[in-house]
Amino acid sequence: MYQPRTYRNWVKNKDLVSFKVIIEDTDCYISANSNLATKARRLIQKYRSQLIKYISSHPLFLTTLEPFTAEEYAPLIVKAMCKAGEQASVGPMAAVAGAVAHFAGEELATFSQDIIIENGGDIYLRSIQERLIGIYAGQSPLSGKIGIVIPAKDTPLGISTSSGTVGHSLSFGKADAVVVLAETAILSDAVATAIGNLIIIPADIPAGIARAQKIDGVRGILIIKGDEMGVWGTVQLRRIEVG
Repeated sequence: MYQPRTYRNWVKNKDLVSFKVIIEDTDCYISANSNLATKARRLIQKYRSQLIKYISSHPLFLTTLEPFTAEEYAPLIVKAMCKAGEQASVGPMAAVAGAVAHFAGEELATFSQDIIIENGGDIYLRSIQERLIGIYAGQSPLSGKIGIVIPAKDTPLGISTSSGTVGHSLSFGKADAVVVLAETAILSDAVATAIGNLIIIPADIPAGIARAQKIDGVRGILIIKGDEMGVWGTVQLRRIEVG
């Protein structure tokens, strides 16, 4: 069932042109220096088609919750998802939204210095100026009150949010928000899922952070459960008001 992505109302990139690309269950909100909707749609469709074709002959790739090993001839997006799943100890589909955002974003960067692709809470970010990413954490009192500052020098960057209380994505945890910053949106997506599965109560936050610290390529993490929060790495927080 479709759920309105009201958090997109919080994205305020007035210097950029924003547009949506929706193809079946892929719903991307994209900001760039110009309207690249036609190119973006073509790229997203390309990578969706590669995944659909691979899944048709490898159904376990779609359903497994464990790491999956792809053949050498598999599409690059498939192998990247498998690598991220192995790093985070989750199934490859845990990285699918981030993978589509990453691969499309890398190609769109040829046409725009600034590219922000948000795909179901997973973000590919490339920018020539500082950006502020607002954090939506459901009913937590911290939701909408803080944002993460992303310096231009830290991009391209993957930023992913997993929640056990918001949205329809599979999570075995109860975190209001697990936000992971990583070298790619593929890895940030997989790791956000893995850490999100661990957070049931606020006391689980330290263990979640410790797990993230051990994964190469993770640059930072923010975990919110209720009115408690844990932070590690290159996460610069800024108080904000959404409205």
